[in-house]
Amino acid sequence: MARNADPLPRVANVVVLRRLAASDLRAFQAYRNDPVVAQYQGWSAKSDAEATAFLTRMGDVALLQPGIWSQIGIADPASLALVGDIGLLLAGDGREVEIGFTLRPRSQGHGIGTAAVRAAIELVFEHTRADRVLGITDARNLPSIRLLQRAGMHMTGTREAMFRDEPCVEHVYAISRPQDE
Repeated sequence: MARNADPLPRVANVVVLRRLAASDLRAFQAYRNDPVVAQYQGWSAKSDAEATAFLTRMGDVALLQPGIWSQIGIADPASLALVGDIGLLLAGDGREVEIGFTLRPRSQGHGIGTAAVRAAIELVFEHTRADRVLGITDARNLPSIRLLQRAGMHMTGTREAMFRDEPCVEHVYAISRPQDE
């Protein structure tokens, strides 16, 4: 997707999807460094310098480029304050997009994550040729499983995996492009 065709910001019900920025550092670090939030995440904590560089890079990256993760912010619609982020990875062949999400604790359980994931799925189908969006989660991560289900995704498989050098079971959820598109 060309940067001049940027689909962000995107207003969706109780959230705004927007570009990340260096000014998000404090909020980003607050939830990303929370051990409960990070428990099932594949990323590791970053120093402030690393996080600032990451936020700046993600603020400028072209979205939905094959084989490259892009991270977008989940923001409060009234203040545009960062409350979480969504990662999107378009497969090399352009047929699937993997989605991941992180939300600060006090924003969990209010429909914000579900609204953000739904909006990101719509964005994917509007701006790519992907046939489906996948969400992969640890089988123990019940809040994530419920969010994926509320977002309209269905479990398509289970697989054994290694996570932080420990065996685990992952559930794969998917949603297909609507037939009328």
